[in-house]
Amino acid sequence: MRGWRNLSIRARLHWGASAVLLTFFCLAGLAVQGVYSEHLRNSHFERLHSAIYMLIAITELDAKGRLALPSSIAEPLLSVPHSGLYAQIDNPTQRELWRSPSAQSLPQLPLSSLQTGVWQHRTLRLAGRDYLSTEYQVRWNIGQQSQNLRFMVLEDTQRFAAQLAQFQRALWGWLAAAALCLLLAQVLLLRWGLWPLRRLEAELAAIENGSQKQVNGVYPREIAPLATRLNRLVEQEHARQQRYREALGDLAHSLKTPLAILRAEQDNADPIAYRQTLAEQVTRMDHIVQHQLGRAALRGQASLAPVLALKPIAERLIASMQKVHAQRNLQFALYCDDLLQWSIDEGDAFEMMGNVLDNAGKWAKTRVELHLQASRRELIITIADDGSGFVDTQAPLQRGIRLDERVAGHGIGLSVVADIVQAYQGHITLGHSALGGASVMLTIPDPR
Repeated sequence: MRGWRNLSIRARLHWGASAVLLTFFCLAGLAVQGVYSEHLRNSHFERLHSAIYMLIAITELDAKGRLALPSSIAEPLLSVPHSGLYAQIDNPTQRELWRSPSAQSLPQLPLSSLQTGVWQHRTLRLAGRDYLSTEYQVRWNIGQQSQNLRFMVLEDTQRFAAQLAQFQRALWGWLAAAALCLLLAQVLLLRWGLWPLRRLEAELAAIENGSQKQVNGVYPREIAPLATRLNRLVEQEHARQQRYREALGDLAHSLKTPLAILRAEQDNADPIAYRQTLAEQVTRMDHIVQHQLGRAALRGQASLAPVLALKPIAERLIASMQKVHAQRNLQFALYCDDLLQWSIDEGDAFEMMGNVLDNAGKWAKTRVELHLQASRRELIITIADDGSGFVDTQAPLQRGIRLDERVAGHGIGLSVVADIVQAYQGHITLGHSALGGASVMLTIPDPR
């Protein structure tokens, strides 16, 4: 069983199609053979019918009701011993039995009960040989009287068997030749049909060894989506590696200044001032590390993300924001369909909506609203507040830019959100809300 599971697609298709093909030819051959055998048997019985009609035509009864047949018979095989065709006429009224010259060497033929005017066909076995038998009974009138005559004609099955064997040899020979040709055609068709997969495998190997950057071939529509998704995966992997490289470089560069300050303060004689500087720089380095880790951990794998129910996530975020901003007594409202789902990573969803909701909570006066709606092609997330709004709709998206130093923060929240949205090939729009404050709209297209 394990060996069958390890078979290649080509081997599975080949063996499966071959089994179906051979089964079909065997069943078709048996069906044709059965039909031909029945047809051949019926044709032989028709020949025996003709022989009986001929015997009825030449049979006469004398005045005493005894059989009177001519010395010569129109069917020459009935006059030749061991010819394979034999006849018998039974006159039970006169206890008389006539047998053709060809039947003289046969044992007495068994008689069966017959109805007048009804044909009876059967296969008899006499002296170790099989015979096709046809019997027919007629009512013969002699003046005012009538009597029954029973006609019986037998044929040796050797001729029938020889004809059937000849047909079988021809039938199975042609079927075998046709099956062989179809199996060969099947191998060629499978090779041609699976060629795009072999080409895709070669391209993936080239991507793996670095000789090409993406899948470039034109593929059938059944494989084209796979090639497209593989290209997305490769692009996302390259982007992820690039983000990690950039994050490490940015982290190293960003830590230079705090480390230089700490190094310069080592000789500070005032321990209180040194501890204050140390605390400030440690806090700053912590913020820098968190920011760079947030950038490096961007998932953005929309094409591989599972379908996620968004309302439970939004409800959890609203509950968290109410606790964070409990002292300001803000109202957080959620507008989202209960069945809304989208293909997005759960961590990305928390990061995007959480950052924007937190910013809105810092600037809002009394109310923050979260709207989620989706169409066939895109998901739209809108966060609105009744704060002072944006003076500049571009500056907040730049890293490290803070619109008001009096409000807690580091100026990186919206930039992280913008990076996540961009990873999903979406866009972020800053504007003014109907509540009188700021509005942040995140548009994420359907990755499928």
